[in-house]
Amino acid sequence: MSAVTDAATNTLSCIVEAIRTIFEGDPETRRKVAFSVAVIALSAKMAKADGIVTETEIKAFQQVFDYPEEEAKNVARLYNLAKQDVAGYEAYAEKLSGLCSSRKAGCPVLENVLDGLFHIAKADGAVHEKEMSFLQDVAQIFQMSEEQFERIIARHVHVEGRDPYIVLGVSRKDDFLTIRKHYRSLVNEHHPDRLIARGLPASFHAIANDRMAKLNAAYAAIERELRAA
Repeated sequence: MSAVTDAATNTLSCIVEAIRTIFEGDPETRRKVAFSVAVIALSAKMAKADGIVTETEIKAFQQVFDYPEEEAKNVARLYNLAKQDVAGYEAYAEKLSGLCSSRKAGCPVLENVLDGLFHIAKADGAVHEKEMSFLQDVAQIFQMSEEQFERIIARHVHVEGRDPYIVLGVSRKDDFLTIRKHYRSLVNEHHPDRLIARGLPASFHAIANDRMAKLNAAYAAIERELRAA
């Protein structure tokens, strides 16, 4: 690891420690700020995964992570430090996994984070091999199953068209009542308001809404297909 990367890592650690000190008496605020710091760093390292951080990827990050104008300088400082090297991304992924309020494998809040990382990865028109490897590693750290990761891929990477059955995580052999029950379960679990209540930063609301729109579209497509059959 280069001296520049060492310095960046040390600075990030100091910032996180300062956040812990400032919010010593407020565990919930401290947790949310630490969550945001880890997301910023992980997003920057995602952009660096293919070797070059492009302006398009930076704009994609800004679309994913909607922060107050008064925090722009702090966010930019963190992002610029983290993007210098991919090294250390596992630690930030583990930090996020530990901060998830649901404390279970496949945490819906973490699925939103991975959605955001996919948004950044595909910003230049394609998800490259090194970016996909990065995303797979993060998904494993988040304790996501292969099936869950495949559903996330289906929402973002669809060369031959988005498959609504994969998006919902159902089979073409399932009857409509089973599919509807599963869909309603997903809506209940991934509703943006519920995720915010579970600890998802409000800045990720747009990603949560986008995922809900894709779930709704997938269900509507399946419903049309089965009714026409």
